[in-house]
Amino acid sequence: MDKPRQGFAGLWNISFGFFGIQIGFALQNANMSRVFQSLGSSIDDLSALWVAAPLTGLLVQPVIGHLSDRTWLGRLGRRRPYFLAGAILAAIALLAMPQSAGLLMAALLLWMLDASLNISMEPFRAFVGDMLRKDQHVAGYAVQTAFIGAGAVVGSLFPYALDHLGVSNVAAAGQVPDTVRYSFWAGGAALFCAVLWTVLTTREYTPDQMRGFAGGVDAPAAPDLARRSIAPCWGWIGAGLVVAALVSLWQMEKEVYLLAALLAGYGLASMAAIALARAGRRDTMLAHIVGDVGAMPPIMRRLAVIQFFSWSALFIMWIHTTPVVAQYMFGSADPASAEYQAGGNWVGVLFSVYNGVAAVAALSLLPWVARRIGQARTHALCLAAGSAGFASFLLLRDPAWLLLSEVGIGIAWASILAMPYAMLASSLPPAKIGIYMGLFNIFVVLPQLLVATVMGSIMKAFFPGEPIWTMAFAAVTLLFAAAASLRIRTS
Repeated sequence: MDKPRQGFAGLWNISFGFFGIQIGFALQNANMSRVFQSLGSSIDDLSALWVAAPLTGLLVQPVIGHLSDRTWLGRLGRRRPYFLAGAILAAIALLAMPQSAGLLMAALLLWMLDASLNISMEPFRAFVGDMLRKDQHVAGYAVQTAFIGAGAVVGSLFPYALDHLGVSNVAAAGQVPDTVRYSFWAGGAALFCAVLWTVLTTREYTPDQMRGFAGGVDAPAAPDLARRSIAPCWGWIGAGLVVAALVSLWQMEKEVYLLAALLAGYGLASMAAIALARAGRRDTMLAHIVGDVGAMPPIMRRLAVIQFFSWSALFIMWIHTTPVVAQYMFGSADPASAEYQAGGNWVGVLFSVYNGVAAVAALSLLPWVARRIGQARTHALCLAAGSAGFASFLLLRDPAWLLLSEVGIGIAWASILAMPYAMLASSLPPAKIGIYMGLFNIFVVLPQLLVATVMGSIMKAFFPGEPIWTMAFAAVTLLFAAAASLRIRTS
């Protein structure tokens, strides 16, 4: 027995909520550095303040994936309760963010916003697998990518559009401009309404129906951790201690201690999961998550390398594009200046362009190229285009020409959002698609954590006051991702 095919209306309803979620992410990505600097942060501290975003994704997505695989709330379903809860919390964070009284409040609200967006977003990835046949996975993720691009265009353009409508785009020191304030409020309303549309217009398959689609096969049991050696756990803990020692020895930025804590924390979590399994408690959430990390399908491991390098470049872009454009293209690094704020608005335009290109490429360019040269080679070609876009920032000084740079970045962004998931989806067991999509996100957030904890130290040591070199780092990491993509073999 197979799932019925979904028409265009079904594909639309399944992914429309992602339109609202991406409005929230776009407002966050394009404006949080601006908010932090407007509230008094120095450029060297931006990476540390941004660490909330990847850390919450790392912690939230595997947990939500595991829980949503095992949730059934009758008419509300399996994934939709998480859509709705995350949307409500994210809307509250967007409404409160422009009212932040200082950096601490803004940083805490960023934690709340990113955690809430992840609570909604992670089940949407699994929702495509739940609702669609395997032969519709590519179409499902393409439509989802198109909504991601469209939502990001809307979210990125909010401040620029309000500025041109006469809303004030400057503010006193320690204040957020009205363009940003009203954009966050409108984004919160749009996010909630879009997610509510998907909640109200879709009906999930029951657990019995899902079991029937899987041929009557129940969810796989948690991997048997009782037989695993505890020695690798000590290796992770030791690696964390080494990183902590190097931070002190080399006088690196204190946020790098977070990386040390994560390494040691994974070792301790693995040790606890093994101890629970040996005590007969094999079905705990911790045992499932730790066990499934070690049982990832081979193609997922290879795709993880590509994701690691790809998302390193993206996180560099989200943190540093505003200071780069404001300083080098608009001539001011002072957040209180009109030139800096104009640069911040132009970054919104640039981000809307790469997201608009991604929306178009996902539905037209990517399928056409993939049919001719294969998914992996298509992904490599798109990543190379993105690398060229980042490299061009080092050469261009006219902000208008950066629109061309964003075309290459947009092509890469479309492929990053669609191709890895299209290559992965059919290899996952249906009953565990939520947890595996959550674990796949680890390789999205780990590089972001690395950038957030290490990039500030690198820039301060080698390129003080010269954020333009972050674009060179982004170009190189995307080239590494393209090379790794050429090693993928798919049918």
